[in-house]
Amino acid sequence: MIDFIEVCSICGGQCCKDANPPLSKRRLEILLKNGVEIEKIHFGKYMHPKAKEDGYCVFFENGRCKIHRIKPETCVAGPFTFDLRGEVLEIYIKTEKICPLVKHLKENREAYKAQFEVAVEKIVALIRDLDEQSLSEILKIEEPETVNVAEIDLKKFRG
Repeated sequence: MIDFIEVCSICGGQCCKDANPPLSKRRLEILLKNGVEIEKIHFGKYMHPKAKEDGYCVFFENGRCKIHRIKPETCVAGPFTFDLRGEVLEIYIKTEKICPLVKHLKENREAYKAQFEVAVEKIVALIRDLDEQSLSEILKIEEPETVNVAEIDLKKFRG
């Protein structure tokens, strides 16, 4: 099985730099309940963890995520990301140039499938939990260096 932490250490946590992973109200409550200080959260067009002066997430320390157990859904979904076109969820994967984990996932079909399923589950949960304005702002964010790997009808996730 792939050791994500070992592979992720290769690039030094580049996905934790300039990322601004969205936080739903539900995720914010989880963070606060687990001791995260409200001062570490940015409240703007959408909620996300603040960044340090070097651009890295405020929770990225010594090459690791300090809130790994409760981190945002898009962080768990990595290296998969998403876009939304009406009721169609488009799933993208970062290029190997951007994320060294992608190479390992492509070489291990079981690991790819497992991470893809987790990513879809977390992304769908995030979309459900976000308010319309926040989701609209998040969908404006361009993510270069990604490849579309799936289109999923969101209707299949309803009740």
